[in-house]
Amino acid sequence: MSAPYVLVVDDERDIRELIKEILEDEGYEVEAVENAAEARHALRVRRPDLVLLDVWLPDTDGITLLKEWSPGNRPVAPVIMISGHGTVETAVEATRLGAYDFVEKPLSLSKLLLVVRRALEADRLRRENIGLKKYAQPLIEPVGKSKTMQALKEQVRRIAQHNAWVLIRGEPGSGKEVFARYLHFNSPRADGPFIEVGVGAIAGERAANELFGSETDGGIHYGYLEQANGGTLFLSEVADMDATVQARFLSALETRSFLRVGGTEPIEIDVRVVAATHRDLEEEVKAGKFREDLYYQLNVVPVEIPPLREHSEDIPELLEYYVDVFASQEGLPYRKFSVGALNRLRQYTWAGNVRELKNLVQRLLILGRNEEISVEDVEIALGMRSKHAGTEVPIAFDMALREARKQFEKAYFEYQLGLMEGNISKVAQVAGIERTHLYRKLRELGIK
Repeated sequence: MSAPYVLVVDDERDIRELIKEILEDEGYEVEAVENAAEARHALRVRRPDLVLLDVWLPDTDGITLLKEWSPGNRPVAPVIMISGHGTVETAVEATRLGAYDFVEKPLSLSKLLLVVRRALEADRLRRENIGLKKYAQPLIEPVGKSKTMQALKEQVRRIAQHNAWVLIRGEPGSGKEVFARYLHFNSPRADGPFIEVGVGAIAGERAANELFGSETDGGIHYGYLEQANGGTLFLSEVADMDATVQARFLSALETRSFLRVGGTEPIEIDVRVVAATHRDLEEEVKAGKFREDLYYQLNVVPVEIPPLREHSEDIPELLEYYVDVFASQEGLPYRKFSVGALNRLRQYTWAGNVRELKNLVQRLLILGRNEEISVEDVEIALGMRSKHAGTEVPIAFDMALREARKQFEKAYFEYQLGLMEGNISKVAQVAGIERTHLYRKLRELGIK
C-alpha cells in the first residue's frame, strides 16, 4: 500500500521544508507549496490524504482556501490549520468549516506528528464506518465453520496477500460483498480505504463522473477511483457497467491512470480492484454486453461463493448470529430457535441465500410472541410470500400502519430488484416513480 500523501501549504520556506523533512522521515509522501495558487494546482493533480494549511498566505488566506475545499463543511481531506498569528475567532471559523485541528507556531514537531497521526486515523475510521454502517455490527469474518466455508476463507486470506485483481461470483445474497471486505481486511491494504461502487446504480455520463470524478469552474469532484487510492475498489454487479464507460475503465486499469471528466492532467492511482457479479460474464461477453478485454483484466483470480444450500450446516450459526445482531443493535426481543425450527430451516432451499435468512430472522423477532421460535412460527414466516417466485411479503395486522407499509414496501422493492436483476431504471418504470425518488426510497428502506 502507498504511504499517506500529505500536502503542506506554508509561505515560510524554512518551516515548509522542516515539516516536509520531518514527515518524510516518518514515512509520509509529502508535497510542499508556498501559496494558494500552487495549493489549488496540487489539489487538482492529486487528492491528498491530509493537508497542513497555513492561515496567512501571500495571495489567498487559508480560511478562504478551506471554504473552497469544504463543500457541505466537509473538507476533501483532513485539514490541520497552522498559524503564528491565530485568534480564537480564526480557530472557531476553521473548526466550523471542518478543519480537524488548529496548531499554533512556533511548532512543536512532536505535537504536530501526533496530530497528523490522529487526523489520518480519524479519517480512516470515518471512511470505514461509512462502509460498515449498513451492518448492525462490523462483520470482519464471514460466519460459518463448515468445511466449505473454512476452505473458502483460507483461499481468500491467501489471495489477499497478493495484489492481483479478483472476480467474485455467486448467487444474489450469497455474501459476495462480505468476502470482498474480508479480503481487504486481510490484505496489506487493510489500513487503506474500501470503496464500494454499486455499478447498477450509476449509468451513462453519471457513471463516468462517479468513477473518474470531474473538474469544473466550481471545483473538483473526486471519483471512486481516487477515493480508493491506496486501498480497494469493490465493484458490485460489475456486469451492469455502462458500455460507454467500460473502455475508459479498462484504460484506467491498464495504465493505472486516468483523466477526470473535464480534466487535462492524468491522475495516477494505486488501487486493487475486486469485482463481483451473479451473472455469467463469459456469456455476457459472447452476447456483446461486456468487453472481452475488460473481463480478462478483472478475472485474474476468480473466487466462487457457494449458495447457502451447499453449506446448510452453517445455518444454525448464521441464525444465532443475526438474532444477536438484531437483539443487541435494533432492540428486538431475543428469541431462540427450537430444535424442530432449526431442522426445518436447515431443510429449506434458501433461494435468496444469506440475505433471505437475515430477513427471515428479523421478521421472526418482530412478529413472534414467545421466547422460543417454533416450527409453526417458521412455517408462518415462510408462508408470508407472494405467488411470484417465492418472494417474501410480510403480512402483519398487529402493528402500526406506517410500520406495516414500510415492511410491504421493502419486500416489494426487493422482489422487483430481484426480478429486474438490479436494474434501477426498470424497477422505477414498473413501480411508476422517478429514478431519483426510487434511490431515496431504497435508502430509507435500507435496501442496497
